[in-house]
Amino acid sequence: MEQTSLEEQVVYDRPESLANVQTHYCPGCTHGTAHRLVAEVIDEMGMRGNTIGVASVGCSVFAYNYFDFDFVQAPHGRAPAMATGVKRVLPHRMVMTYQGDGDLASIGVGEIVAAAARGENITVIFLNNANYGMTGGQMAPTTLPGQRTSTSPSGRDVETMGFPIRAAEMLATLDGAGYVVRRSLHDPKNIRMAKKAIRMAFETQKQGLGFSLVELLSICPTNWGMSPLQSLKWLESSMIPFYPINDFKVHPALADIKI
Repeated sequence: MEQTSLEEQVVYDRPESLANVQTHYCPGCTHGTAHRLVAEVIDEMGMRGNTIGVASVGCSVFAYNYFDFDFVQAPHGRAPAMATGVKRVLPHRMVMTYQGDGDLASIGVGEIVAAAARGENITVIFLNNANYGMTGGQMAPTTLPGQRTSTSPSGRDVETMGFPIRAAEMLATLDGAGYVVRRSLHDPKNIRMAKKAIRMAFETQKQGLGFSLVELLSICPTNWGMSPLQSLKWLESSMIPFYPINDFKVHPALADIKI
């Protein structure tokens, strides 16, 4: 029997678009999973040399060190505005932002709404872990009703603290949005679904169909005070009922794309 070489046995390797460095993320954090999915899609589409990323402020602030393609850093919440400028100056480039919920849905909520309303032809990867991860686990616009954080130690009281923002549902109502969906990173099936959604978001931009966003439900074991396994179970049992996995807007021109 002919012996198979070691190289032929490799079935899972680091994407070229992902730098070979150690990240700063806490153990169990699914930012790393999201990074890999984005990098795999960029490699598979052959657009590594044509992509420009915009890093937000938050846990993902060092994303420019982890992706191996062109990146710029935006002020807090201003990634959509910077991406708009980059895309308008370089319209043939694929432009993406990578943002957390504190960055996108709080200080940056005006920027993301305006970019979607204008139909800016950019792609947004939006990580929702229901708290301000980088600065100590404070309550975020996405924190669930009753959820405890460092600034809502008795749980989020909607009567005094307001209701969470469902960003995907809100942005999908805007005419400039071409593709807006929510996915999750809590198990292999949903991770595969998330990758397909990221690919479709980039296809939306490639075809010039307007603003695209993929919201990814993510875990934050450190600030949630749980183990990674407990966090995955809590995401499934508590976050998904409030933030359902769904396609909120899909441009009709995307119907014929098979991924």
